[in-house]
Amino acid sequence: MMTLVCQEKMDEIKREHIPVMLEEVMEFLDPKENDIVVDGTLGLGGHAEAILKRIGPRGRLIGIDRDERSLRMAKERLRPYLEQTHFVRGDFRDLDRILSGLGVTQVNGILLDFGISSFQLDDPQRGFSFQMEGPLDMRMDQNNPFSAFELVNSLPEEELAAILRDYGEERWHNRIARTIVRQRSMRPIATTGDLREVVLKAVPSRKGRGERIHPATRTFQAIRIAVNRELESIDIVLKKCVDLLAPGGRIAVIAFHSLEDRIVKQQFRALAQEGRVKLVVKKPLRPGEKECQENPRARSARLRIAERAV
Repeated sequence: MMTLVCQEKMDEIKREHIPVMLEEVMEFLDPKENDIVVDGTLGLGGHAEAILKRIGPRGRLIGIDRDERSLRMAKERLRPYLEQTHFVRGDFRDLDRILSGLGVTQVNGILLDFGISSFQLDDPQRGFSFQMEGPLDMRMDQNNPFSAFELVNSLPEEELAAILRDYGEERWHNRIARTIVRQRSMRPIATTGDLREVVLKAVPSRKGRGERIHPATRTFQAIRIAVNRELESIDIVLKKCVDLLAPGGRIAVIAFHSLEDRIVKQQFRALAQEGRVKLVVKKPLRPGEKECQENPRARSARLRIAERAV
């Protein structure tokens, strides 16, 4: 009975989580038997499961995630591979320290997927989505004391505007920041619904609301990035990855918006000019039409791959 319950739970996890660009990742990351591979953004373990099948029983996978619940669910999914998998709760920016703690000096492959998993996005209590009512949280790591609530209700107007401009590329950053400060002076902005309504109040109705995306999309993106220091983490880890790859080892990076992809592009280009890596693909790969239809959240994904020079 216990085995049946575990299998049902595993099947549910697999239905909920569709790994983005799985075929392309496996083709270009190209994990081989006995390899040591890092999945720096383990999530629910979809990519990791495919990698483990390729590297065989003597290979090792190191799965890192900041989200404790994600790690628990990934362990459930990857139960058949527990003996060869290290599950690490941490930030991929600390990849060098994490590998050192495991006695690993070099790895054959590194995968970084910067997307938010569906189970995080669809959980109202995590506060990532403006489409569902929940507390204004947005923390990947629940141990982080600084949530979206603290950011929105404490930062000066100028800092809020800069975050919306730099991390969300929000045209109406000044108006939204001004409206946030005005609103919070009357009562705290405590929920996703509160913040969504503030944005709708701030954005001019004819222009801003005629866009293809919801007016609150960029604001929520910007605040999430700031709370989790996402772009800073990307910049830090990419600078470390090359030294951690064995010669001929590859790094595959999936980005979901232009800010992330720009950092990856610039870092890979600089490393290639230094002769430390070669670019496996000149332009980012994009998901196919079939995948976008089956998993609409994949449509903005961009995959770049680099290989450490021998």
